[in-house]
Amino acid sequence: MAEEKKNWYVLRAISGKEIKVKEMLDAACKNTDLGKYLFQVLIPTEKVYTTRAGKKVLKEKNLLSGYVFVQANLQGEVEDYLRNTTNVIDFVRTRDAARRPEPVRESEIARMLGAAEIEAESAERASDYIVGEKVKVNFGPFSGFTGEIEEVMPDKRKLKVSVKVFGRPTPLELDVTQVDRE
Repeated sequence: MAEEKKNWYVLRAISGKEIKVKEMLDAACKNTDLGKYLFQVLIPTEKVYTTRAGKKVLKEKNLLSGYVFVQANLQGEVEDYLRNTTNVIDFVRTRDAARRPEPVRESEIARMLGAAEIEAESAERASDYIVGEKVKVNFGPFSGFTGEIEEVMPDKRKLKVSVKVFGRPTPLELDVTQVDRE
């Protein structure tokens, strides 16, 4: 039998258990021969800012709840092993359930991974700001105020901005997503 190339497949998992499935598959790759056939396990997530107790909190949110992407060579018993992993329901297939799992197009995966890279680029955005630059606050109680950057903290993705409140300079520590350039 000719050796198949590695393709991306989608596993349906119990909603909320995607991380457990990823951990189990990663552990199986390290401890068994599965690593020869399973190359990557991916859970599509995005970083979302939520407000909790008046503070902005960075949280990871599942983009596709209940789905885990795997890059594998479905040769031999690999398909059965993946299907019978705890918290996995089955592969995403066409309507004919007797058929083998349908691979996902490489372009779709590249598009999904590209969205993750855009998020990583926003982390680099903090280093784009310079001290003395004018910015406008777009979040929180000081929304609409204009200020001047006093300090840039790219490792924390924060800026120290001085805004005038009642004619006096007031220092604020803001996330880079909370300001816009003037």
